[in-house]
Parts: sequence; C-alpha cells; structure tokens
Amino acid sequence: MTAIARRGVCLVISAPSGAGKSTIANALRASEPRLSHSVSVTTRQSRPGEHEGVHYHFRSMETFREMARKGELLEWAEVFGRGYGTPRAPVEAALAGGRDMVFDIDWQGHRQLRAALPEDVVSLFVLPPSLAELERRLHSRASDDPAEIERRMAAARDEISHWAEFDHVIVNDELDRAVNAARSILIAARLETVRQTGLAQMVASFAPHVVGG
Repeated sequence: MTAIARRGVCLVISAPSGAGKSTIANALRASEPRLSHSVSVTTRQSRPGEHEGVHYHFRSMETFREMARKGELLEWAEVFGRGYGTPRAPVEAALAGGRDMVFDIDWQGHRQLRAALPEDVVSLFVLPPSLAELERRLHSRASDDPAEIERRMAAARDEISHWAEFDHVIVNDELDRAVNAARSILIAARLETVRQTGLAQMVASFAPHVVGG
C-alpha cells in the first residue's frame, strides 16, 4: 500500500498522578514506531544516568526564561523553583515531516500547547475508576509518606476538574484496554481528512474525471 503524505499529530495525555498517563504513553511509544517523545527543557540538574538531549535539555533558569520570552517554548511552567517546557522547533519539524509526538503533561500544559498548535493537538484525559482506587494506587507505590499522598490527592481533584477540556476521556480500570483505546484515538487522528496532505494528489491520479477537495 502506498503511503499517503500527511502532517503529524500531537497526542496529549493528561491525568492525575496515579491514573496511568505515563504508563499509557510509554506503552504507545513502545508499540508505535512513528510516535516520538518530546524531549523537554528543564532547569534542574541532571541525575545519574540522564543525558543531555535524551532525557532532557538541561538549561539555566536565565536561558529557560529567555527561551520562553522569545516564543521558543510551546508550553512551559515554573514549578517549585524549577522550569519545565517543550521546545517549539523540534515539534514543528516533526509535524511537518509526518511524525507524531506524544506528551504526558498536565491540563495547563495542554491549554498552552493547544493555543500554540490549535490544528495539531488531539487530547486525551485519563480518569481513575474512583478516587478510592486512585488513593490505593498511590499507597501501593510505597514511595510517598501520608502527607505527600494527601497532597497528591488534593492535586488530583483539581486536575480531574478539567476533564471536559479534552477531546477524549477514558477510564483506566484495566491497563490493556486503556492502551488500546488510546491507540485507537491516535489512529483516528492520523486518518483525519485534513491531516492527510497527500490525498488530493492521490485522488487526482485516479482519473481525470474524479473531482473533489
């Protein structure tokens, strides 16, 4: 089958901590060779095993703020004294080249990314089956103390309040089913008529009397 030229898509996955957005995003990346992860800019120091340009682009706060001022970041935020953001140039290059990007970011990042690339963003919000189940998952990690879990639960309630801003919502009550649902959303986005930039040329080659577009 002849591949049709198309513009890439930005798949944004958001969820409260513990609902599974990173797990779903990682599963999609592992099974979808055309799906790339956006390498973020951060002002924090690199950790052992992290490499520049692979895990993050490590920059000073001064450089980070200058990038934001110049519009070189599609979305950005300063959290607890550290800056995090998405570089504009590699994302726009990927989209123009027909490559897809996945982002696991919060609702604020989703708003900024959609404002910057309104025609290219398809968004998915992942809900837990219940708040009780979400709290159980956070406890099962055994890595946070009770005060931190309570902070995460408060943040989760705020995050969930923005669910209606997203194009799609799934309930992650069974991981394989949630991953399959997310993959279906990605495939549908790829097949949108306006995104398949090579369709007009393909149809034009069928016969001179076939019109459209």
